[in-house]
Amino acid sequence: MTQIMEVRGGERAPEHVLAPIGERVGRLGVAIADIVGLISDLTEDGKAQSQATRGAIEAAREMSAANATLDKVMNETLAAAHDTRDVIGKSADVLGDVVHSSARTMSALGQGALKVRDTLVTVEETTARVNAASASIGQIARETKLLALNASVEAARAGEAGAGFAIIAQAVKTLADQIHGFSGEITGQLASMKTALAELGAQAQANADAANEAAGHNAAAAEATESLARVVGSADALVKGIESMRGPVESNVEGFAAVQAGLDGLSASIVRSKNHLDAAERRAESILTISEEFILFVADSGVETADTPFIDEVRAQADRIGSLFEAAVGAGEISMSDLFDTDYREIRGSNPKQVMTRFTEFTDRVLPAVQEPVLKLDPRVTFCAAVDRNGYLPTHNKIYSHPQGPDPVWNVSNCRNRRIFDDRTGLAAGRNTKPFLVQTYRRDMGGGQFALMKDCSAPIMVNGKHWGGLRLAYKVE
Repeated sequence: MTQIMEVRGGERAPEHVLAPIGERVGRLGVAIADIVGLISDLTEDGKAQSQATRGAIEAAREMSAANATLDKVMNETLAAAHDTRDVIGKSADVLGDVVHSSARTMSALGQGALKVRDTLVTVEETTARVNAASASIGQIARETKLLALNASVEAARAGEAGAGFAIIAQAVKTLADQIHGFSGEITGQLASMKTALAELGAQAQANADAANEAAGHNAAAAEATESLARVVGSADALVKGIESMRGPVESNVEGFAAVQAGLDGLSASIVRSKNHLDAAERRAESILTISEEFILFVADSGVETADTPFIDEVRAQADRIGSLFEAAVGAGEISMSDLFDTDYREIRGSNPKQVMTRFTEFTDRVLPAVQEPVLKLDPRVTFCAAVDRNGYLPTHNKIYSHPQGPDPVWNVSNCRNRRIFDDRTGLAAGRNTKPFLVQTYRRDMGGGQFALMKDCSAPIMVNGKHWGGLRLAYKVE
């Protein structure tokens, strides 16, 4: 790079040549920083797209597998539906035949029971008439017996003249006795028959009722048969419905296979784009580094540039901080081991994460007196704060050192102390050991807004040991 700035004979180019070049290099650095930021945004977008594509691919795979399972299950269901329809159809036919046969049999039994009941009613009526006739015969027999008794008395009074009449009277009496006995037996038998007929009639009525109830059940069974027939019809409709669904499901399976192939191709394309963007970002950062080194060369040559006041200020205050740290170590206020502590202890509940070290309380006491006045150097100055070699910023300007609240978004902008900024700019500022370093970067202002910034830093040395660097950030106009 030095050779570019030399002229013939090895002499250094005059200031009036270097100054415009330095200015142009500065503007080039700003433009490159903007390009680096845009490429970084595209890279992040590519990462998000890649992640979303991977999610879509995974979802497509899961849906494809689900569709394949659905297709398999549908085929199995269709086969089962066919089998079920056949079984239900055969069962409906058998049940229908049985129900119809049972209905005919029960109807015949019911009619027979009703006929038996009607016959028993007729028998009961005949028995009643016989019983009445038997009673009449008994009454006649009693009257005949009484008449024979009177005839016997009269025959006895007549003497020999009534002897023949007496014999007839005795025969009539004997016949009356026999008729009366038969009448009694008939009456008794009729009573037993009546009781039996009553029981038989009750049983016949019960049989008739049972037959009627069975006929009712047959009707219900017939309705069940009709319902089963409707079920068969529904099974037919279900089979047809499943068959009609097979086509769309198969098309869905094929469609998702095509979608998955397309997503795989898109994912590969996004990966290639990401690789290209990564390469472009590396090259742009390399060019940005070259421009920063060129600015360092121009400024170090003694040529005044727009960055010179900030460079002079940050170098002077970095030296001042180094001297304050050395004096504190010499006075026993803090040890070298504590000052270079890298055991970052997280502050519980902080969001974004804040950490503490053994030197944080010390820097809170000594750094504000150095850092706060620098904010008045130029209206473009945004902050001035020291960081250690790992980008840890223990003590920020007061406007950025508010206690954290419940809103992480607010905390990001207003609670920037005690945080580690290990991005490219922060680490480069903390680890730079050259006299100074001027970096150009985009600062995220929130809400998708960015501001082009320059970060001028100088190393902080303590007893010959590199502690970190002082950062002075200012806006680019």
